[in-house]
Amino acid sequence: MQSDLNLAVIGNCAWSGLLDRRGSLVWACFPRADGDPIFPALLDGGPGRDGDGTFTIELEDLVQSEQSYEQNTAIVTTTLRDRSGNALQIRDFAPRFLNYDRMFRPTTMIRRVMPLQGDPRIRIIIRPRCGYGGERPQRTRGSNHIRFVMPDFALRLTTDAPVSYVYEGTPFVLEREINMILAPDESLTGPVGAVARDFTERTHDYWSEWSRTLSIPFEWQEAVIRAAITLKLCSFEETGAIVAALTTSIPEAPDSGRNWDYRFCWLRDSYFVIQALNRLGATKTMEGYLGYITNIVAGLDGHLQPVYGIGLETRLTEHTEPKLAGYRGMGPVRIGNQAWEHTQNDVYGSLVLAATQSFFDRRLLRPAGSKLFFALEHVGAQAVQRWNQPDAGIWEHRTRADVHTFSAVMCWATCERLSRIGSHLGLPDRSAHWQAEAMSIRSAILEQAWSERLGTFVHCLGEGEVDASLLQLHDLGFLEADDPRFVGTVNAVERELLRGGHVQRYAREDDLGRPTTAFNICTFWYIEALAALGRREEARELFENMLGCRSHLGLLSEDLDPVAGELWGNFPQTYSMVGLINSAMRLSKSWEDAL
Repeated sequence: MQSDLNLAVIGNCAWSGLLDRRGSLVWACFPRADGDPIFPALLDGGPGRDGDGTFTIELEDLVQSEQSYEQNTAIVTTTLRDRSGNALQIRDFAPRFLNYDRMFRPTTMIRRVMPLQGDPRIRIIIRPRCGYGGERPQRTRGSNHIRFVMPDFALRLTTDAPVSYVYEGTPFVLEREINMILAPDESLTGPVGAVARDFTERTHDYWSEWSRTLSIPFEWQEAVIRAAITLKLCSFEETGAIVAALTTSIPEAPDSGRNWDYRFCWLRDSYFVIQALNRLGATKTMEGYLGYITNIVAGLDGHLQPVYGIGLETRLTEHTEPKLAGYRGMGPVRIGNQAWEHTQNDVYGSLVLAATQSFFDRRLLRPAGSKLFFALEHVGAQAVQRWNQPDAGIWEHRTRADVHTFSAVMCWATCERLSRIGSHLGLPDRSAHWQAEAMSIRSAILEQAWSERLGTFVHCLGEGEVDASLLQLHDLGFLEADDPRFVGTVNAVERELLRGGHVQRYAREDDLGRPTTAFNICTFWYIEALAALGRREEARELFENMLGCRSHLGLLSEDLDPVAGELWGNFPQTYSMVGLINSAMRLSKSWEDAL
């Protein structure tokens, strides 16, 4: 599939960047994912004149580019060929490996450029900007480096390429391997080439070993490993936060105005990420996230925000940046997200469900105990108080509030999981208390959210229509798969929301009109629901179709045009990669049956 979102992700759980198919760095925020986009070309209508807003290695007379990840790693290889048959290879990555008994993950990008054939003539262009695209940093140069001085920090490009050529953007013949290290403004303590080679080998070994420990399904192994690595790259290890996506303001549909900043930690999205990685046995991300949510709970004064900054920031004031034209020129570019002000009552369940496995998993060095349980009881008390109160819902409506079924079910799940945890910890009184609360909420939801007339659960208590979030009723444990009410709900989603093998969130108009694209996680929820109902062949066919909708490197954004098959929305979207993993785990042949 051809798409402007055929992008490669590099990163190291401290910072990340996006490369286009030619190996140009077109998006990178510093010093972390929610920071100023120092390379903002993706949101400025594409690479500008003379590579403005990019870090580009340009091959003259380019006719072909090939790109791939090195197997089971986050190292990207791009091969460029010109009309005369000359060729070069670029290897891009962010260093990540164990050093002095701690994880080494500097805010650093390494680019290694090697001639493969003939005499390729290249031009290196590095044109960062700052102030959300409005300013160009001051440049200074040294004997083997160029400094880019910005208001809040400085970057240094250290290289064994001719500095004059890089500084001026002068074309030259690539006769040998050259290395470039873009990092904070500090002197490199070793030879550039030796450092680059050492960091390459150690980063390759880290990701290969991390991937080797995953409990992957027998089928679709490569797709699952790539999805897992991508989810890992969306974590901010310093605090344990997980960002929903690495970009802001890529519209959900062309010229729709549905341009949102997803570079923050949604409790809902993070729960799904933790759930998927736990299913693969990658529990360290959960352990880090526990520290993050423990800090949130410690400061809880009643209301739980749906989204926080990756450094626990609570105010994510939303504004637009007119200096950036937007993806394909489709503004506005938004910084911050109004959702921090919303009431979204499902997040109480998201927080508790994300922590639940930590009480039961014997592999953890520090399994959760009664201290965290008692803290989570305060979250449960809020769920009991709010389960039948109006909120913005999972889809974050900005101008209306309803009593959403999904939010109510997640409040039920809060109480039900607390009951299980209390029993496990040997606290029968607390377990009984939460079980009683769960039963009361469940009884009310079954009475008020089921429409006998429509033969389906509806998106709001007492009234409404079908909504794709209702596909989660079985996976959350609220209904058995063979319950006629769940079967009816799946059938209703199929009738009302399925478009060309892809599922929309809902069909009703919202704050910005009627949605036109499908929401990728909803399609995966539908696939999982079909599998639970025993319709496995249909589920497998739809899953294979979704795999075909991925970018050239196996990644997914938030949305998809069900007619054109083009990716839209922020990229890469953790929700979508979670859906891929969960569907593959559910549908794959078992290792025992396959071997």
